[in-house]
Amino acid sequence: MVFHMLTFSIHHFGVMFLDQVHYFMMMEISCYSLQQLTRVFSWKVGPFDPLIGPTTDSISEGPIIAIRYSLDTKVIAIQRSNHEIQFWDRETGETFSHTCMPESESILGFFWTDSQQCDIVLVKNSGLDLYAYNSESKSLQLVQTKKVNVSWFVYTHESRLVLLASGMQCKTFHGFQISSADIVRLPRFEMVMAKSEANSKPVLAAEDIFIVTVYGRIYCLQVDRVAMLLHSYRLYRDAVIQQGSLPIYSNRIAVSVVDNVLLIHQVDAKVVILYDLFVDSRAPISAPLPLLLRGFPRSSSLSQYSGRESESSDGNVLSNHEAVTYANTWTFLVPDLVCDVANKLLWKFNLDLEAISASSSEVPSVLEFLQRRKLEANKAKQLCLGITRTLILEHRPVPVVAKAVNVLVTSYSHSIKTGGYLKGLKPEKTSTSVVQNTGADVSAIETDVIGKSILHESTKRVDSGSFNKASTVSSLDSEDESQSANPKHNSKDAQGEGKVNNAISLSTGAHGAYVMQSSLQSGQEESQLTSAAISPDEMYSFIFSPVDEEMVGDPCYLVAIIIEFLHSANSEKIRVLPNVYVLIIQLLARNERYAELGLFVLNKILEPSKEVALQLLESGRQNAQTRKLGLDMLRQLGLHHDYVLLLVQDGYYLEALRYARKYRVDTIRPSLFLEAAFVSNDSEHLAAVIRFFADFLPGFKNTSEHNRYCRILNEMNSSMTV
Repeated sequence: MVFHMLTFSIHHFGVMFLDQVHYFMMMEISCYSLQQLTRVFSWKVGPFDPLIGPTTDSISEGPIIAIRYSLDTKVIAIQRSNHEIQFWDRETGETFSHTCMPESESILGFFWTDSQQCDIVLVKNSGLDLYAYNSESKSLQLVQTKKVNVSWFVYTHESRLVLLASGMQCKTFHGFQISSADIVRLPRFEMVMAKSEANSKPVLAAEDIFIVTVYGRIYCLQVDRVAMLLHSYRLYRDAVIQQGSLPIYSNRIAVSVVDNVLLIHQVDAKVVILYDLFVDSRAPISAPLPLLLRGFPRSSSLSQYSGRESESSDGNVLSNHEAVTYANTWTFLVPDLVCDVANKLLWKFNLDLEAISASSSEVPSVLEFLQRRKLEANKAKQLCLGITRTLILEHRPVPVVAKAVNVLVTSYSHSIKTGGYLKGLKPEKTSTSVVQNTGADVSAIETDVIGKSILHESTKRVDSGSFNKASTVSSLDSEDESQSANPKHNSKDAQGEGKVNNAISLSTGAHGAYVMQSSLQSGQEESQLTSAAISPDEMYSFIFSPVDEEMVGDPCYLVAIIIEFLHSANSEKIRVLPNVYVLIIQLLARNERYAELGLFVLNKILEPSKEVALQLLESGRQNAQTRKLGLDMLRQLGLHHDYVLLLVQDGYYLEALRYARKYRVDTIRPSLFLEAAFVSNDSEHLAAVIRFFADFLPGFKNTSEHNRYCRILNEMNSSMTV
């Protein structure tokens, strides 16, 4: 689906630019005044706040080829021509220009960087010039030059990677990653291009190349329009390896990344195909799906700035026929935005996890896919719980449910080991100076912040014949994000089986059976949850316990499912809370399966605990052997107080006295023993209890209890004599 974010309503609309560093959407507006100034409006859309209006800057009028803010937003760099870049100090209004020398060289573009060695990089047809910006002298100081013949280039700030195309067909590439840690030069590589005719040599264009970051890995995607394939290249520090190809079905292709899911837009066909590059399979996650425009412009989301008071919003809400998916005026912005230039609308891609879950019958694969989601981790968790719960209620075969449960347990175990689960329970602060991209996650940026580079990987562990082998997960300097995405490296891709009608788009929401109620959300804001992992306690609270209340028929089916859960938890060495074992006892006792219950206890399938022992005692009211198992468990656990108390309650007060004396249990009031002996109406037993406490409890003879029960004993003896 595509969520509406922003509507631009500005008079004298000029040219639109995107600043990837801050995710500023900038528009150049010409205001014809005496000063001949150009006003630049900018909206920060990552993260986007509809209540915050744009910032405005007035710069000198003139041609604008490109415009970008410095990383600290104090300086605006404007490319005026192929030979000149102007720098505008936003605080003082002072400007200076940098001219390309010699004139035979031309500036193809530029970008700011957080490198320790330079502040800004100029891409020229002769290579890269790395400059340090000097705010005092108002000049650029050349740091170093990378000499390469350049036809055009592609750069994303998210990856800090620039690819320079050269050659007659523009298929030879040189790559540089200019990060805060280091400047890494990739080996030169060539891209594969099919030939349409014997003497025809197609030329690669910049719009055919996409740099994406998925699970912390940097990929270069290349459109081959002749072969109708999308080639994928994995970028390493010391090699660039082709990973495979994906089919395309349209001459116009666009690429987005949302929550580490690759979206291949078939623009002509007006559908999008989703891929999860984490799994080995090259099959799509689901069948091709259309886009749904959701959150259509409302007055609360309109941003109107024309140098005067905002006008009424009624005239700015576009009619439905004006918002057309994959319109010719759409401009796709890496990684997850699209701008409708004609209608002045900005959209953000989002995944409808419910529709994707319903589009595949491969439940384990769907669960694995959902467990890797971070953008809407809370919804993914609810869907996982609901899907598993539905499987059990529908009495699916035990092996099928066991596989689903094992996916959840394994994912939770891995999340605990990597710290992702505990990390997800706390709200996290996100940097305002980097792209808040929840799809092509921020791991590539984070590694730069701590002085490491995604490209610091070697190819020693790479199998070049695989599209996405698990051996390529980790980098040499930092853990690849895909390592923490899912521990099952050989998982199957969740693919559509053609069971979803075309009317079901990415926005389908009619899957309420898969959605848990708000009880799961208590104390966990969706914006704070970054892991869809499900703990054993949540398995009990939101799967086993509700199923026990709703399920009809033989409860032993649910017992079998829980046993499979315990097996998975034991394999992952995850501790299960006693409430799960208590539920097993309740289910078996309800069906009077006391023999199996005894075997579960003797074979240690039920982990001993006080809660388990008490439930055995409770369920053993109808079966003496089960109650004895509960008493024995209390004794084995060293819960002497509870054991003695239960012996007294069962009428074995003399045995309880002997046990209390042996294990020195002095926490039970004598009155309980005395009352039990009195109720038995046995004067000899009452006398024995009184004598016991008189001998072993100092000061007992001086208590009111001693006097009272001695009087009762005398009365009992007198009545017997009479």
